[in-house]
Amino acid sequence: MNFPSSIDPNDSFIQHVVQRLQDEQVIWLTTLGHDGLPQPRPVWFWWDGETLIIYTMPNAAKVKHIQHDPRVALNFESGHDGEDVVVFHGHAWLDSNPVPSAIRQAYLAKYEAGIAYINMTPESLTATFNTVIRVKPEKVRGGG
Repeated sequence: MNFPSSIDPNDSFIQHVVQRLQDEQVIWLTTLGHDGLPQPRPVWFWWDGETLIIYTMPNAAKVKHIQHDPRVALNFESGHDGEDVVVFHGHAWLDSNPVPSAIRQAYLAKYEAGIAYINMTPESLTATFNTVIRVKPEKVRGGG
């Protein structure tokens, strides 16, 4: 995981964060609306070791928000007891470069059940959610 040098990769909390980045299905992405109000929404994601990759529709509000202000926050659900808090602050951008095929296939495999649940196929999901948002975490905090 390539967090800033101020974060110790051997720290048990950071190791827990990396595990959640690999295992979790949903992360909450909070962008800033044009009025400055935070706009949280749950999203599917892929962690590539440096950035979170989020696929979205090209006209989604989050796209417009990121174009206006790239500062974002992300957080996982904290569990039923509220004891497993992980919050990231970072910068997002729209990435026009193609995502490597292996990552795209791993993303589709991760969400196979979810894709079926929303009555889509991998092909229809790829066609509909064809805009890539990348988020580079710059700070992480949390704990119980």
